[in-house]
Amino acid sequence: MQTTFKRFVLTALTASLMACSAQQQSTGQAAVDNLPTQSQEAPTYQTIQTPATTGQELSLTMEQIMADPDWLGRQPQSPHWSEDGKSVFYLQKREGQVIRDLWHQPIEGGPAQQVALDALHKHAYRQKVLNKDKSMSAWVFQNNLFVSSANNDIKQLTRTDERIFNLKFLVNGSLSYQVGNAIYAVDVNSGFTEQLVSWKFAKAPEAIEPAEDYIAEQQLSLISVLAKRRQDKVDRFNYQQDISTQNPSSTAKAFYLPAKHKTVEASLSPNGKYLVLAVEKDSPSRADTDIMPNYVIDSGRIQAESVRRRVADAEPESHYLWFIDLNTKEQKKISYSNLPGYNDDVLEDVKRENAQAKGESYTANRLPRDIGLLVDWGWSQSAIAWHNSGEHVAVMLEAWDNKDRWLATVDVNSKKLVNQHRLQDKAWINYNFNSFGWLNNSAELYFLSEQTGYSHIYVKGLESKARQLTTGNYEVDELTLSHNDEYIYYQANQKHPGIYEIYRVNLKSGEISALTDLNGMTDYVLSDAEDKLLLTHSKLTSPPELFIKNLDSNEQAIQITDTTSDAFKQISWVAPKIVPIKSSHVNQPVYSRLYLPKNHDVGEKRRAVVFNHGAGYLQNSHLGWSGYFREFMFHNLLVQKGYVVLDMDYRASAGYGRDWRTAIYRHMGKPETEDLVDGVDWMVQNVNVDRNRVGTYGGSYGGFMTFMALFTEPDLFQAGAALRPVSDWAHYNHPYTSNILNTPDVDPIAYERSSPIYFAEGLAKPLLINAPMVDNNVFFVDVVRLVQRLIELEKENFETAIYPVEAHGFVEPSSWLDEYRRIFKLFEQNL
Repeated sequence: MQTTFKRFVLTALTASLMACSAQQQSTGQAAVDNLPTQSQEAPTYQTIQTPATTGQELSLTMEQIMADPDWLGRQPQSPHWSEDGKSVFYLQKREGQVIRDLWHQPIEGGPAQQVALDALHKHAYRQKVLNKDKSMSAWVFQNNLFVSSANNDIKQLTRTDERIFNLKFLVNGSLSYQVGNAIYAVDVNSGFTEQLVSWKFAKAPEAIEPAEDYIAEQQLSLISVLAKRRQDKVDRFNYQQDISTQNPSSTAKAFYLPAKHKTVEASLSPNGKYLVLAVEKDSPSRADTDIMPNYVIDSGRIQAESVRRRVADAEPESHYLWFIDLNTKEQKKISYSNLPGYNDDVLEDVKRENAQAKGESYTANRLPRDIGLLVDWGWSQSAIAWHNSGEHVAVMLEAWDNKDRWLATVDVNSKKLVNQHRLQDKAWINYNFNSFGWLNNSAELYFLSEQTGYSHIYVKGLESKARQLTTGNYEVDELTLSHNDEYIYYQANQKHPGIYEIYRVNLKSGEISALTDLNGMTDYVLSDAEDKLLLTHSKLTSPPELFIKNLDSNEQAIQITDTTSDAFKQISWVAPKIVPIKSSHVNQPVYSRLYLPKNHDVGEKRRAVVFNHGAGYLQNSHLGWSGYFREFMFHNLLVQKGYVVLDMDYRASAGYGRDWRTAIYRHMGKPETEDLVDGVDWMVQNVNVDRNRVGTYGGSYGGFMTFMALFTEPDLFQAGAALRPVSDWAHYNHPYTSNILNTPDVDPIAYERSSPIYFAEGLAKPLLINAPMVDNNVFFVDVVRLVQRLIELEKENFETAIYPVEAHGFVEPSSWLDEYRRIFKLFEQNL
C-alpha cells in the first residue's frame, strides 16, 4: 500500500511495524562469497547461506515474541551529525513509553549521553540548512529559528508560536524562511527581519467599486456628496499606495492570486529576486460521508472519525505555477503547453477496451492533462529547485494519470517552461527514485531516472543531452552531491538485490567507488566536512546499529552503538537463507527468504507456511533486519515446530527494477499468485515439503494476496490467514491505487479482475480474516462487505476476528498475541 517508505522500512500500510520495531544487533552474519549480481545477462540461481547465531537454543513462546518489543532493545533512529563532526545524535525510544529522547554519542568512544531538555535546541536539528561555504547553519526547533557559526556560537533569531519552514540562505548572507503565505529574510548578525514577499488568494484591493448599474451611475451623478466621499476614498487609497511605493521603510505589497485557491509550495530564488508558487483549488479532500465509526473511546459513546476518500470518488487535480518577479512586481501564470505530451490521451487504449466491453466506442481526445508538482513518497526535498545563483530554476512535474514525469526549467525572461527530461511509463511513474538538483558550480542538473528499467543517475546541461553516470541491473537512490561537484554519493544494491552498500561516482571520470562492504542493509548521512559517513547498518538477525566510516581510510566501518538487549542476543535465531527461485513466467528469479528446521530433508515431508509481505512495492528478501520483526520471530517459532517458511519478494516488490514493479499493472493478484505457485513447487522439489500441507498468511497487501490465492488457486494452500486485508480496490485510496489500476470510472475492467470480492466463490479451504475496526488505511468495511458476500455464497469455512481498538498498525501486545495465536492455531489444525 501507499506511504512514505523506503524499501527496507515498513510503514503504517503494513501494520505500522516500524513504530513497534525492535533494536539492534545479534551475532548472525550472512556468508556472501561468490554472490550473484543483477548485472549478469542470465540470472544466477544461487543461495546465500546464513550461518546460525551462537546464542542458546531456547524454546520460543508466542507470549514472548508478541510482547512489547522493548525487550529486544531500542534501536537508534533518525541519526545526524553534530555541528563539529566529532559526534552524532540519534533518537531512542524511552523504555516502556512512547517518548523518544535525543542521545549524544562521541565517535571516538565513550558512553552515549542523553541530551538534557534545556539543551535540545542546540542539537535537535530540524530543516537544517548550510550557507554556501558551510560556515553557518540554521535550523528550526519548536517553531523557533536558530543559527550557528563556524565556531559553534548558537543564536536564537525568533521566539514565536507560528510555524516556520522553508529555510534558505540567500546570496547576500541573510536567511529566508516562510510563515504562512509570506517569506521573510533575517540578517543573522543584526537580527533585523523584513518581509520579502507575501501573497493572498483574493481580488486585489481597489479604492472603490465601480457603479453596479444605471441606477448607481445616476445616483453618483446627481448627488454630489456621494461623489465627493468616493473621491476621498480614492485619495486616501492612492496616498497609502504612494507611501508603500516611495518610503523605503514600508513592507512590500502583497501579490494577489485567484480566489478559492491555496498554496501547495513556494520557493524563493537564492538571490531574492524571484518567487515560484505552486497553487491548487481550495476544494475539500473528502466528503462528509467519508467517516469511520470508533466504538471504543473514552466517553463510552460511538464517535464518527473522518477518513480519506476512496479512489472511486477522487476528482482530477492540477497545480498552477506562478512566476513572480519581486523587483518588477510582475506575476505570470506558467503554461504547461510547452511540455511534450501535455495533451496526449495516454489512456486511449484502456478507455477503448473498457468502452468495447460495454458495447460502446471511444474517440481519443487531446484535452490538456491535469499536471502538478511531483510527490515522491520518500522525499525530503522540494519539487522546485533553484540553482545557487538564483538565475535558474527547475521543477519536477507529474501527470494526474501517473504516466508522465517532466523535469523542466523556467526561462526567467519569457516565464515559459523548457523541458529538460521526460520520463514516460505505460504503467505508472514510480513514486520513488525522483531525486534531482543542480550542480553547485555549473548550470547542470543531476537526477534519477528509471528509463533503462532501473533507477540510475544522470547529469544534463541546459542545452545538452543527458549523460548517464551509473548503469546496470540494480537500483540507485539517496543522492548527496559533494560541495565541489566532484562526487555524488548514493546507496545501491549493485552486488546483490538484497545487499545495499554506499558508493560514490566521480562526475568527471565516471569512476565508481564502493565505500562500504558490510553485506546487509546500509543507509548513510555524509558529514558536513564530507570526510565521514554515519551509517545505519543491519543484518538478517542483527537490528540496526550506527557505524562510522572514515572516507580517508581503507579501514572498515566502526560500530559505535550497541542497543540490542542481552535477552535477544542470547537466543540462537535461525537466519533465513536468501534463495533465488526460478520463475516459470519471467527470466528473473523470485528472491525469497527461506527458513529451514534442522534436518528438514530427513524423514517425513514437512509442513510449510508462505508469508506474503505487505505494501506490494516493498522489499523483504534482503540481507538486513526486517521491519517485520514479529514475523521473523514467529517464523523462528514455526521452524522450532518443524515448519518450513518461505517469504517471497513476488512480482510488484521493490528492489528489482521497473518491470518487476509494474508486472501487476491493471491486474493485481495474478502475477503474485503465479509466483506463489512457483514457490510452493520449489519447496516441494527442493526442501522436502508436503504439497498438501502448505498454508499462507499476510497483512495489508499480504492479506489481499491471501484472498487471491485462496479464491483463484484453491488447491495451492490448505489454509490461509488474511490480516487487515483489501477486498475491493475501488475502496482504497487514490494515490496508491490509481497508479496501478487507473481509476474505476476509466478502467473498471482492471478493478474487477484485481479485487478479491469478485472471486469469493472460489473459496474452498479454511480462511481466517483478522480485521482492525478503526483502520483508516484499509477500512473495516472491506472485511464487512466480503464477509457478507461469503455469507450469501453460503461458505462455511471462514472465521473473522475483529480488533475494536486497533488501527492498521497494531499497537497493543494483547492484540498481536491474539492475532498470531489464531494464525498458529489455523495452521496446526489444518496442516
